[in-house]
Formats: sequence, structure tokens, C-alpha cells
Amino acid sequence: MIIITAKSIVKQDKIDEFINLAKELVKKSVKESGCISYNLYQDINYENMFTFIEEWESKKAIKSHNDSDHFKTIVPELEKLREKSADINLYKKI
Repeated sequence: MIIITAKSIVKQDKIDEFINLAKELVKKSVKESGCISYNLYQDINYENMFTFIEEWESKKAIKSHNDSDHFKTIVPELEKLREKSADINLYKKI
């Protein structure tokens, strides 16, 4: 299993737009083969800070996700709403 965290700082005036697009990404991603879970979280103290936490069965499943039409369409749109590029980390369970 591989865990991905993707932390985003969103432009203050783009929060609602980011949430709507991100929810669409989550809805489509959880249906993918190899996806164990895929959730979006909003920081309690900083309303413009969001983190996706994803669980995938394998690197192959992640590659398939990154190659999906919805990923290729939605992620570039999310990028436009961020103050800077997302901070992305991949983890394995020890």
C-alpha cells in the first residue's frame, strides 16, 4: 500500500472553486481500480489550506490514476487556484 499526501495553499478568493473541483476529482478517483481511499481535508486553522490523503494498492494503480482523463483535466485546473505548487509526498507503511 502507498499513501500520498498532497498539500495545497489555495488563493483566498478561489477556495469555493477549488473545493468544487477537488470534490469532483475525489468522486471519480475513488471509483478507480487500485484506489483504497481518496479524501480531501481542509485545515481547521487555515481555511485556504487543503490536503488530499490517498491510499493506493500499488505504483501501477497510481500511474493509472495519473494517466486518467479526469486527473489530466482537473489537476491543471486546481493548479491555477493554488498560491504555489502542491507539496506532494508518497509513503509506505513500515
